This record gives sequence, structure tokens and C-alpha cells, in this order.
Amino acid sequence: MSSESNVKLTIALSNPDLDAEEQEQETRNLLRDIKELDVESAELVAVTEIPQGAKSVGGFLVGVLQAEVSLANFKKLLGFLGDRLGNKTIELEVEANGKKLKVKASSQQELNAAIEQAQKFIAGNS
Repeated sequence: MSSESNVKLTIALSNPDLDAEEQEQETRNLLRDIKELDVESAELVAVTEIPQGAKSVGGFLVGVLQAEVSLANFKKLLGFLGDRLGNKTIELEVEANGKKLKVKASSQQELNAAIEQAQKFIAGNS
């Protein structure tokens, strides 16, 4: 499968109630679960440039991971994220065919709207 037809997602978790180590553990748990899905790749985001306000632990951005998934499994991954992250504050960046969509959600309702927006974005770019 060519990577041209894959969708890249960057998921940034934000929980002010957790310290950096707890946030890191939550991110690693999510990464482990995503890897169990049918994804092309999933990994923590290495620190190359630290965005303003971001923290890093052990060379990785705290609370940030990336995944690459085929178009066929994109909805499955979004469904998983909706179930798993419904009441957490997240930023989701979706990239397909050279175009990017960035959405932020802090409730189940906002996340559902963001997922719907991401699906429409991908449908319009595939």
C-alpha cells in the first residue's frame, strides 16, 4: 500500500490534573492500545522542536503521539479515539494528500463533532 493513501494523525492529550510523568504514562497506554489496532505505524513524537507551552520527558513531547493508518481503517481509529478519549481535552491533527485539518475537543460532544469534521475532511481529499 502506498503511503499516499494513508492518513497521518497527531494526537495531543491535555490533562492539567496530571503531572508530566502521569501524562506520559497515559500517552504510552494510549499508544499501546492504538498499536493493537490495524495501523501502519504509531509512535511518540520525538522532540525536535518544542512547541510553545509543550513539555518534554526523555526526548519525547509529553502527551503527544502520531499514528499513520490506511483510509480503510481511519474510521475505525476515530471510533476508538471517540470511545477512549470522549471526556478528555485533545488536539487532533489529520493530514492527508498534503492537506491538514486541526481540531480541538474537550468533551464527548466536541470530540464527536471533531471526528465528523475529520471524516468529511478525509472524504473530500481522497
